Amino acid sequence: MKAIVYETYGPPQVLQYRDVPLPIPKDHELRIRVHATAMTSADGRIRALNVPRGFGCISRLVFGIKKPKQGILGTTFSGEVEAIGKAVTQFKIGDQIFGMNGLKMGCYAEYVCLAETGALALKPDGLSHHEAAALPFGGTTALDFLKRAQLKQGETILVNGASGSVGSAAVQWAKIWGAEVTAVCSTPNLERVKALGADHVVDYTQTNLLSIPGTYDLVMDTVGNLNYAQTQHLLASGGRLLLAVATLSEMLSIPYIHLTRRHRVIAGPAVERAEDIQHLADRVQRGEYRAVIDRVYAFEEIVAAHEYVDTGRKRGDVILQVATGS
Repeated sequence: MKAIVYETYGPPQVLQYRDVPLPIPKDHELRIRVHATAMTSADGRIRALNVPRGFGCISRLVFGIKKPKQGILGTTFSGEVEAIGKAVTQFKIGDQIFGMNGLKMGCYAEYVCLAETGALALKPDGLSHHEAAALPFGGTTALDFLKRAQLKQGETILVNGASGSVGSAAVQWAKIWGAEVTAVCSTPNLERVKALGADHVVDYTQTNLLSIPGTYDLVMDTVGNLNYAQTQHLLASGGRLLLAVATLSEMLSIPYIHLTRRHRVIAGPAVERAEDIQHLADRVQRGEYRAVIDRVYAFEEIVAAHEYVDTGRKRGDVILQVATGS
């Protein structure tokens, strides 16, 4: 089968389109023919080992000290069950499914094997594989953070980076839960985030985010350019700061902030759950949540896709079309 492989950390050019062995599903696994996968910011950070400050050594222990342990990136997928292990009971050959494989990755390939109990679900009827592949990364990350923050109906939330994958998902989830949403993005994306349901928009090219008047119950930074010292004046009493990208020093300061301030800081990796993938599918089926796609690249255009995402200017998700005709 064809896959995108990398053998060393570095720029997009380290990615190579080549033949690799077809994976064999274990007893409780599915082999999925991948139709589409998303090229996420996490893929780019892992490829270059460009991680938040303080996590360099830890990241090498996780992903490989001198070279990648897992040579195939890709965390999300949408495709078709092509083969099943002998003990599989939840899915059958031919099922159209979508989901994510987290840090196990491997979705930049024509086929991938996943446990049937993993973070996956049947693809909603009428949803394209492109759209389905765009749902899991931002959708589950934003959902996990808002769950941990215990967002309540009627609360106010400021979302920094509202046009990206996680940011656009956060806007939608917050509106579903009945919050009042202020979205921060650049001029070209104002109408896009309004269409997602944002009640108010702030153009960061015209307004200094840190000078916005008023306070919020939640401030969510999906970009990685804010910290507690900068944003505490934006938090109401009992407010929560959500850091989707946090440095090691920011993580270590959280217990002190909780002891000495009337605020909470929530950071750390999001947890991927099958129930959250199913929740996404249900909301999409009911017309309450939608995929946001910026661009679609052919599978062999992987370098161009990574170069674009590395600019930090993507809007929603960038999709790789793996199977021809998907």
